[in-house]
Amino acid sequence: MAEKINEKEQYILELIRKNPYISQQELAQELGLSRPSIANMITGLIKKGKILGRAYILTESQPVICIGGANIDRKFHMREKAQLGTSNPIYTSQNAGGVARNMAENLGRLGVEVYLISASGNDKEWSFIEESSSLYMDLENVTKFPEKSTGSYTAVLDSNGELIIALADMEVYESITPELLQKNDLLLSRSKCIIADLNCPKETIQFLSHFAKNHDIPLALIPVSSPKMTHLPDDLTGVTWLITNRDESETYFNLEIQNEEDWKNALNKWLSKGVSNVVITNGKQGSMIGNKQEGIYHIPAIDIHEIEDVTGAGDAFSSAVIYSWLEGKSLIEIAKAGTMNAAKTLQSSYTVRQDLSAEQLQKDLEELS
Repeated sequence: MAEKINEKEQYILELIRKNPYISQQELAQELGLSRPSIANMITGLIKKGKILGRAYILTESQPVICIGGANIDRKFHMREKAQLGTSNPIYTSQNAGGVARNMAENLGRLGVEVYLISASGNDKEWSFIEESSSLYMDLENVTKFPEKSTGSYTAVLDSNGELIIALADMEVYESITPELLQKNDLLLSRSKCIIADLNCPKETIQFLSHFAKNHDIPLALIPVSSPKMTHLPDDLTGVTWLITNRDESETYFNLEIQNEEDWKNALNKWLSKGVSNVVITNGKQGSMIGNKQEGIYHIPAIDIHEIEDVTGAGDAFSSAVIYSWLEGKSLIEIAKAGTMNAAKTLQSSYTVRQDLSAEQLQKDLEELS
C-alpha cells in the first residue's frame, strides 16, 4: 500500500499531470520553494510509488553561480551637522547587499537561473538577507557558521548624503575557502558561468581560476575595492571577464589614468595579462570595454540630473554586462546595457532596482537609441 502524501506533494502531482514536461525550476516557482527542495520532494514521491521515475522532469538548464559577499547594508543618515563626543539625531535604513548577492538578484530579476555560494552567520541578519533574496536566487549553498557574524557594511552619511565614515565587517568571507567550494564541485562543474567577487580570499580565487580553466567554464571576476585587488590570481589567463573601476586599475598597475590614452593603455595592460574581456568604468566619464577580437570602445555615461542613491550601481552595471554577454550581444551593446542598468539604479532608492526585468531593460535601451 502506497504511503500517504502531503498537500504540497499532491499539488506537485497535479502540476505534472497537467504538464508532464514541467521542469523542477517551474515547479519551484509555482510552489515558492527552492529547486533542491522540489528535487527532494520528487525523490519522496518516487519512493512512495506516486511517480515511476524522473522522466517527467526535464534536464535543467545550466545555472550561473555567484560567489562572494552577501551582507547587510546599514545607513545612518545625519539630520544635522555631525558632532563628535555627543549624541546625534539620525534616521536609519537597511538593505540586503554584498557584491555577489546584488549581482545574483539583478540576474535573477533578468530571468537567469542563479545560485549564490557564500558564508554567513546563523543570525537575524542572515534571516533578513534570506527573506530579501530567496525569490531571485537559490540560497541552498550558503554555508552558515554559528560562531561568526553575517557580513555587514555600515555607513554614516552627513545631511547632504556624503560619507562621513564606513565600517565593514567582512570576516565571515574568509570562510569561503577552496575546501568549501570543493563541496559544491558538482554544481560548479555544470554551471553556465561563474562570477566571483574579491571578498573571497586569494587562494579561493586561484582555485576558481584553475577550476574554470579545467572545466572550460567562463569566469568573471568583480573587484570590491582597491585594497582587495591583491586577491586577484597571479595568472589571469583564462579569466573571461574582469569588470573594474579606474581606482582599482590604477592601484593594481601603480599608475594614474589622467586621460583617454592612459585609460586605453590600462585596458590593454589587462588584455596582455590574458583576460579575455575587460571593462574599466570611470564614473561620469563612462566606461571603456575591449577584447582582442573586437577592439576597444569608449561608451559615455548617461547624464542623470538627480541621483537617489549610488549603492549597487556598480553591481547593476556588472550584472547587465554578464547578462548581455550570455545573450550573445556585441561589445558595444554589452557596455550600453551595463550603463543603462547602472543609470536606472542610481535613480532608485533600492540597491537593486525594483522594476528590473529582461523586458524592461530592453525597453530602456530602445528608448536610449
